[in-house]
Amino acid sequence: MLPEFLSRGEHARLFPVLAITSKEGRTTSVVLACLSKIDEFGKVMLSSIGQKLGARANVETYTEITFTGQKANEADRPDGLIDVRIGKRSWRALVEAKVGNNELSVDQIERYRSLAKNHAIDCVITISNQFTSMPQIHPLPELRKTRSRVPIYHWSWMFILTQVDLLLGNEIAGNSDQAELLRELRRFLSHESAGVKGFSRMPPEWSDLNKLVSSGGKIQIRAPEAMVVIQAWHQETRDLSLILSRQTKTTVVEKLSRSHAQDPQQRIKDELSILNSKSLLTTTLEIPDAASQLTITADLTRRTIDAGMSLRAPLDKKTTKARLNWLLRQIKSDNVDDLVIKLNWPGKSASTHFPFRKIMEDISIANEGKEHLQITSFDVFYSRRLGIRFVQQANFISELERLVPEFYREIGQDLIAWRRPAPKIGDDSDLVVSSDVSDDRDSSSA
Repeated sequence: MLPEFLSRGEHARLFPVLAITSKEGRTTSVVLACLSKIDEFGKVMLSSIGQKLGARANVETYTEITFTGQKANEADRPDGLIDVRIGKRSWRALVEAKVGNNELSVDQIERYRSLAKNHAIDCVITISNQFTSMPQIHPLPELRKTRSRVPIYHWSWMFILTQVDLLLGNEIAGNSDQAELLRELRRFLSHESAGVKGFSRMPPEWSDLNKLVSSGGKIQIRAPEAMVVIQAWHQETRDLSLILSRQTKTTVVEKLSRSHAQDPQQRIKDELSILNSKSLLTTTLEIPDAASQLTITADLTRRTIDAGMSLRAPLDKKTTKARLNWLLRQIKSDNVDDLVIKLNWPGKSASTHFPFRKIMEDISIANEGKEHLQITSFDVFYSRRLGIRFVQQANFISELERLVPEFYREIGQDLIAWRRPAPKIGDDSDLVVSSDVSDDRDSSSA
C-alpha cells in the first residue's frame, strides 16, 4: 500500500523495466529492492544511519514516485523512497542517487529536504560515487551548514558494495535464497555498466602543489588548491578503508579524533596546517584485532608514500638486542625491499631508522650511540619513493592502493602487540593453610 502522500510509485524491482540509458534508475531500483528483500542487508544499511530494525520491522521501497498534488511537469522527483513500518509507527527516507561521474546538486537536495519536511518524511539519503568518512557527514559541505531539521545522510556506491562483500564474507546473509540475491547484487554493482566506481585520480591541483613544493615553495593554508587536494585525499582515504574492508572481510574505518568526527571543518583546518608546515598528508585506519592502527603518510617533499604500524617494545626483555629480536622474529615476508624499522628511545633521544635488510645483517648497529638506553617502541613501515609517479594524478592513487594492502598482507597482519605477562606464583611461595580450616575439618569428623 502506497504511503498517503504519494499519488504514484512502483515497488522497487530487482529487474526494472527501464530504458537502457537510465543507469541511475536501474541501479537505484535494484539496490532498493534488495534493501527490502534481503533482511541482513536492510539491517546493516539502515543501522549505518541510526535505524535499528527488529524482527517486527517491515521495509518497503519505491521508485518512480510522485507526490500527491504534484504537477506532472514538476522536476522535483526523488529517485526513491524507503518506508519502514513497525506496528503503527513508521520511518521514511527520500532517496536521490547519481552514478558514474554525475555529482549531487546542493540546490536539488535542499528542495528534497523541503519536500521531506512538508510530507513528514524523516530524512533524505543521497547515493553517489562521492566519498565521505561516515554516512552522517555529507560530502557536500554546503549541506552541512544549513539549519534544516531534516537530516541528510550519504552512502557512496562503494560503501554499499563493501557492506555486501562483508555480509557475504562473514556468511551472515540469511537463508540461501537471500544469500544468492546478495551475490547477484555484488555481481551487478561490480559490473562497469552499473556506474559504480572508486576514487581513481587526484585533481589537477595535486600536480600544482607538487610543483610548488619541489621548487622550494610553501603551501599556503588558505590556498584554494590546498583545500581541493585535502578534500580529494579524504575521498581516497575513505576508499582505502573500503578496499581493506573487502580484502580483510572486516569493517576497517578511518580513525578520527572526536573533534574531527564531530566537526569536519576542524579536521580540514588541522590537516591544512600540517600540509602547510610539513608538506604531508596523513590518515590512520583501524583494522579490527590488528596489532595496532595502520598509519599512511604521503610526503610531498620526498615524494614517498609510507604505510606502517607502531608497536610497544616488550618491557620484560632488558636489552636492545632482545627487544629488537622480538620484533624481527615476527617479520616472515621476503618482500622487504622497502621495509624500514624505526627505533624510538626514551626522553629526548632522537629516533633512529634502519632498512630492514641492514639491521638483519648486523643487529648491533641499533646500539650505536644508544648504549645506555633501551628501545621504547618500534615503527614498522614500507617507505616507497615514487619519483615522477607521485606527482601524476592517476598513478599516485594506483600506487597508494597497491602499497597499503601490500604492507598489511606482507607485514602488518603477522605483527603481534606485546602484552605484559600475567603474574606468577613462585615455586617457593609459602602456602599456609588456615587453622580455621583445620578446626572445621576436625569438628565435622567428630
